[in-house]
Amino acid sequence: MSMSSNRMAKLLDLARQISRLEIGHPMRVAVDGRTASGKTTLSDELAELIERSGRPVIRTSIDGFHRPKAQRYARGRFSALGYYNDARDLSAVRSLLLEPLAPGGDRLYRTASFDLERDVAIAQPSALAPVDAVLVVDGTFLQRPELRDLWDIVIFVETSRGLSDARGLRRDRDRLGEQIAMKVYAERYGPAFDIYEETCDPARTADVVFNNEDVDDPILRIRRGGRLSPDQQC
Repeated sequence: MSMSSNRMAKLLDLARQISRLEIGHPMRVAVDGRTASGKTTLSDELAELIERSGRPVIRTSIDGFHRPKAQRYARGRFSALGYYNDARDLSAVRSLLLEPLAPGGDRLYRTASFDLERDVAIAQPSALAPVDAVLVVDGTFLQRPELRDLWDIVIFVETSRGLSDARGLRRDRDRLGEQIAMKVYAERYGPAFDIYEETCDPARTADVVFNNEDVDDPILRIRRGGRLSPDQQC
């Protein structure tokens, strides 16, 4: 794992705090934030450090629960409302992934219900989660009302829209083409996140805010009164 010493120190602190929690069922950790804010990278890093502590880790993404293309784009290819409301099957996220790992759940979970490339539903076999497992899920809009009560810890990856868009365009322009990528970020992803901020205030309600504006020197803020340590800034 290659990263700056400052980033490693923040992640080690966060991983230790998560790893030492015992809650009697698999711990469900959400890594929320804007498109291209760095959620996937942070989730991978955090999952590796938690696993090093000896806790079993289930690492996945909400992207395994897309809806069919006809539903995702029913309001238009560049619709912000379409992205916010229609992109993912939140009932499947609840019933297949999060509820089985809740208190009293059978711990038989699935990490995907849909093959995005083939645009078809899949029947993935269930797996049995260890009681002390830590589930790390990255995705956008993870604190929507449909999901919020099923997370044990929520980490919000904080970045400005301008920086996230720039990172996303570098990542997606070869796949989508420059003009389409710019239009998707300007009209679909960015405005959809505005809706999310206005309705859910995700930075305020998260247990942890991980400011990722400077990836080499991030800022870690932990909410007072949550499962982790009292409010602090590192």
